[in-house]
Amino acid sequence: MDSVDLISKYFPSLTQEQLDRFTKLGELYPYWNAQINVISRKDIDSLYEHHILHSLGIAQMIRFKPGTSLLDFGTGGGFPGIPLAILFPECQFLLVDSIGKKVKVAGAIAEALGLENVRTLHARGEEIQERFDFVVSRAVMRLDELVGFTRKLVHHEHRNGMPNGLICLKGGELQAEIRPYKRIVEVHELYPTFSEEFFKTKKVVYLPL
Repeated sequence: MDSVDLISKYFPSLTQEQLDRFTKLGELYPYWNAQINVISRKDIDSLYEHHILHSLGIAQMIRFKPGTSLLDFGTGGGFPGIPLAILFPECQFLLVDSIGKKVKVAGAIAEALGLENVRTLHARGEEIQERFDFVVSRAVMRLDELVGFTRKLVHHEHRNGMPNGLICLKGGELQAEIRPYKRIVEVHELYPTFSEEFFKTKKVVYLPL
């Protein structure tokens, strides 16, 4: 079941506008991916499971309050930022990547969906001047490298139930990676909350900054 029905299965309270936007992703990503490769050819057939639902795994750890500002660091073609922006329309997202053609895809998709809560920026991590409530990311680099880039990008005026910080999607064995942060890190397993086989090794890692 790689369709919008997979999203509805886990998020049954979506509005019609949200459902329409998630549905439209199934048309937009194959179209753009044929021109600028942001998802591997073999993976585009698993768009909803491997990319959209995976991005929404962050919502299993925290439901962002309206007004929350988020930076999607190393967004690629818009993950996890675009699915999260659909799910949390009252939050503000900046999607950043150092590869211009990927930012172009993310921006075009956000525009086609009418996502007024999304901005995009072609920049390297050290060039970002703003500060945010949370940085979200999907396995772009090791945790210590990610912390090095993003610590200065998080401000300390908290509006959510969890302190501001870094939330990233990771897979596989993480013990060595999280050891330096073991006193403060939280790791949430996505399986069996998401029952598909793909999620057996997938985790959400939260680190207050």
